[in-house]
Amino acid sequence: MRIARVEVHGEAHDAILEGDVAYHLEGSVFHAPHKGAAIGPVSELKLLAPCTPTKVVCIGLNYKAHIEESNATAPTEPLMFFKPPTSVVGHLDDVHWIPGCEKLDYESELALVFGKTAKNVAPGTYRDYVLGYTCANDISARDFQRSDGQWTRAKGSDTFCPLGPWIVTDINAEDLHIGGALNGEVRQDSRTSDLLFGLDELVVHVTKYFTMLPGDVMITGTPSGVGTSKGLMKPGDVYEVTIEGIGTLRNRIVGLQ
Repeated sequence: MRIARVEVHGEAHDAILEGDVAYHLEGSVFHAPHKGAAIGPVSELKLLAPCTPTKVVCIGLNYKAHIEESNATAPTEPLMFFKPPTSVVGHLDDVHWIPGCEKLDYESELALVFGKTAKNVAPGTYRDYVLGYTCANDISARDFQRSDGQWTRAKGSDTFCPLGPWIVTDINAEDLHIGGALNGEVRQDSRTSDLLFGLDELVVHVTKYFTMLPGDVMITGTPSGVGTSKGLMKPGDVYEVTIEGIGTLRNRIVGLQ
């Protein structure tokens, strides 16, 4: 099943997508959602961020090839940080440059969306807590990431967490192709099986410390090919994150307003 949030007459509505048609989602996204009346063609609707998390828990340095390209030491446990809800935008929304930044980068990532409250999840059971999966772009101001000593401004600024285009509920995400393209040029090309810490291990670890609520998001790290090695972004650029079985998340970078 594909679940989305769409804008209808200026209001957000949960929807189930079948082919190019969006249908009203009846019931709850988190409890036995089912298809209602048709809304219209997906291609004619504005897709919003597919969920409204209270928090986004992010994992750094979690693809083996990315650790190598970064000349970093592999962490001995998942490296966690946060993005606030105000960083979340949807498919085709603009990513806004921030004051003082000179080095803006992309990071294609697989995102897990939680479907029920998760705390102290037991090994081997993470799928019981996951609603589904979507694409994420961990927008990163590399200069602030290095100068600030922590990553709040560098990765948590407004619009720095594009999610979308929708949530897919019925896939196994442990070995999917994940890629990214800057203005059509392939920059990232990997598989989720290259994760240092797998999805089960991440959910177990994260929920030791944080209660993940329905609609909360965990993004799982980026593959090799980031802009620090291949060239950073500039205003006017478009970055696309594509994950097998999910789709493509596309966002444009705009300069200071």
